[in-house]
Amino acid sequence: MSDTNGPRALLKRIRVWLVVFIVCLVLSGATAFPLVTELRWAESALTSWAAPLADLFPGLLEWIGRVRDGLDAADARYPFLLYGTDWLAFAHLVIAVAFYGPYRDPVRNIWVVQFGMIACAGIIPLALICGPIRGIPFWWSVIDMSFGVIGILPLLAVHRLIRRLEAATGPQATAAAPAAPAVSPTEGRTSPA
Repeated sequence: MSDTNGPRALLKRIRVWLVVFIVCLVLSGATAFPLVTELRWAESALTSWAAPLADLFPGLLEWIGRVRDGLDAADARYPFLLYGTDWLAFAHLVIAVAFYGPYRDPVRNIWVVQFGMIACAGIIPLALICGPIRGIPFWWSVIDMSFGVIGILPLLAVHRLIRRLEAATGPQATAAAPAAPAVSPTEGRTSPA
């Protein structure tokens, strides 16, 4: 019978959660590149096969149309503005790469998981402050904030599992390591002749 709480099992669970988190970061980054095309697809879907969703949320189609109009205008006249969203996408990909550290050595790189939790928590004040300044509807800000809430859940699980792994391996690693011989400060020195 395998030990479901042993170090190997904990490491496997940590890695599964991290892979899920990394994949989500990569997907959210990759989808920030083709925004103009995605908004056209979303508007087309909301006026055809996804029309029941548009009927259920009447402001959704209007908002998607407004955002698409803005992106179309920016793409046609000021394409350099979309360069900012390219950097947003790149940042997601870079952050995803950072989580390879905890994947390799969770205990040593727990700080990356803590950084991720802080970033997820930071989404909420950003959305609440910048959303109204930029004219974002509150319900859309709630959707944005949900990414922070959803994102922090696997990171909390990973953090808890890493602490358990640390507790499971810390004392054993110390007890199993050979003790260094005691060396006096003067040992090994030669006296001047």
